[in-house]
Amino acid sequence: MKNWTLAIAVVLAISPALAIAKSNKLMQPAAVQSAPAIESGKAMLVLMRPSYYGGAVAASVYDVTGGEIRFIGVLGPKDKIAHQVGPGARRFMVVAENADFMEATLEAGKTYHAVVRARPGVWKARFSLIPMQSESNDQYNLQSADFKQWIAASEWVESTPRALAWFEENRASIEDKHKSYLVKWDAMLPADKAELTMGTEDGIASP
Repeated sequence: MKNWTLAIAVVLAISPALAIAKSNKLMQPAAVQSAPAIESGKAMLVLMRPSYYGGAVAASVYDVTGGEIRFIGVLGPKDKIAHQVGPGARRFMVVAENADFMEATLEAGKTYHAVVRARPGVWKARFSLIPMQSESNDQYNLQSADFKQWIAASEWVESTPRALAWFEENRASIEDKHKSYLVKWDAMLPADKAELTMGTEDGIASP
């Protein structure tokens, strides 16, 4: 599931909303370019988009635990953002032409990482959320050289009032994609869904 061939197609068209997301710079560089401290009793998920592939299309990310859509941010190439949440079972979503999901069970005091990965779509790039696991058979594991490079090469960003306004303006479309693509997610084979699932063991404990 993870080994899509990425050099298949060039993006043919860009959704106006997603184009606006990048060109209007909805996000801004974080004032401090280092990982924030984990808040007491919480876990931290770092979402990063290390590749330039699909760069003309921005990817918006959400916490959709319990069916409620909570905006996290909009990521362009080489962006990363930290999202602090309570421990336990969570579900996250990325939206572009499509919507895709990642399940996670998080432990307080640990930092988790996931990659926002572009892949060919029908008219423009689609995205998936790929968990960095403690053990896997590809580069999406915490021991890989790619992981260290991705962390070092991406910039911390944070949301702005303009980003929140963009989310509210596009909420109806985002909710529609959440609903329709969740049906496909629920129908996935367990083996395929396991590659998009993060467990407590995939976190890095705070020193």
